[in-house]
Amino acid sequence: MAHLFETGFFVREPAWHKLGTVVAEAPTSADALRLAGLDWNVIQRDVYVNGIIVPNYKANVRSSDDSVLGIVTDKYTIVQNQDAFSFADNLLGEGVTYESAGSLRNGKTAWLLARMKQTNILGDDFVPYLCFTNTHDGSGAVRVCLTDVRVVCNNTLNLALSTAKRSWSTKHMGDLNSKLMEAAETLQLANKYMAEFAKEADVLATKKISHDEVSTLLDELFHKEEAEQSESKRKIQNVDEAKEAFFMCYLAPDLANFFGTYYGVVNAMADLADHRIPARLSENYAENNFARVINGHPLLDETYARLKDRV
Repeated sequence: MAHLFETGFFVREPAWHKLGTVVAEAPTSADALRLAGLDWNVIQRDVYVNGIIVPNYKANVRSSDDSVLGIVTDKYTIVQNQDAFSFADNLLGEGVTYESAGSLRNGKTAWLLARMKQTNILGDDFVPYLCFTNTHDGSGAVRVCLTDVRVVCNNTLNLALSTAKRSWSTKHMGDLNSKLMEAAETLQLANKYMAEFAKEADVLATKKISHDEVSTLLDELFHKEEAEQSESKRKIQNVDEAKEAFFMCYLAPDLANFFGTYYGVVNAMADLADHRIPARLSENYAENNFARVINGHPLLDETYARLKDRV
């Protein structure tokens, strides 16, 4: 994903292949945007073909260098980076700090990450983060999502709970002032999500699962039958390597208290998905990693869904 990174800052240590500026702190979204190189505006200009204006379309242009970020319809409403992110200053309470912000895809996508208060679940420390994203090419929306990081192993444990929302978004059309107000209500659901997550973790930690059951589950998740039917030695080897990598996570000391439980399996899969999944099993894995923070990891979601069906 390094080639998608344009500018950005990170508190304490860099990410994305050591790119970006490392700073001590960024107390407000205005400072965060400045440090991230996002303190520019988007201007809409007419689109011409052979000297003739193309009706109903506009070009979103970055003020700092006149680069075209995208072609959109004339119904598209610009949400400037500072407008999309500054409302977070008023919505977030004490103890919340901004951790990083930056530009991806040459300014087409901007993000800001805010760290919330640490919490404890089943004896583990978790840090919830709020990630704000804004796009200028017509491909997305202003979006806010909650992502949970298990401190001991730095895993993002983003479970798609049916009982609580993890994200909110709005299109770049219509009355954005009222829609941004809706963000305040959604952000208040962050505490509800964490409470529901804690309840779900408690249930998963009480459900037992044998080694053979785990192995069978992995065969299904990694599509072992399809690999064997293809008679491709490489595909079969990929599945075996993925299973081996999973069990390395599953047997790790930090999961000793949860070994043999659904919760242990979910955490091990989160570790695998975040840090150790073989690249051959997922094309463009690095390029999609940021999207998985926002949307959740499909492999982790499927693991959780299959185990939930057994509860």
